[in-house]
Amino acid sequence: MVASGWLLKTEPEEYAFADLQREGLAAWDGVRNPQAQRYLRAMAVGDRCVIYHTGAERAAVGLAEVVRAAYPDPADPTGRYALVDLRAVAPLPRPVPLTHLRAAPAFADSPLLRQPRLSVVPLDAAQWAALLALAGLDAPPVDSSAR
Repeated sequence: MVASGWLLKTEPEEYAFADLQREGLAAWDGVRNPQAQRYLRAMAVGDRCVIYHTGAERAAVGLAEVVRAAYPDPADPTGRYALVDLRAVAPLPRPVPLTHLRAAPAFADSPLLRQPRLSVVPLDAAQWAALLALAGLDAPPVDSSAR
């Protein structure tokens, strides 16, 4: 699968999309699953991301962009783990609950549904478009602060 974007899961009690918005930039660390690490290492500068809140919320809530590709996690003395830096882009106009993603045909074969504990999930073009449509967006928002 060639990723058109990424879905990144976070526990909102630990680090919410609002925290990323407030900070502007953040290191996306703490990913330890080997498959999720492979996906994280595949991210490139400029890649689009959807931030998804886990726990009781279980919904896609915001958009972000990779501003620094994978690099070694400085908190990992083993050197096995990497992280990326993200920039907040915008909250989604409407959060997209997991129940809506499950009902969307584009997500039928998605690792999001097949591997629910995976914290980094690639999204193909159809999944990216479906998620944005469910959120009330036809196209990615233009970030005026980037100009």
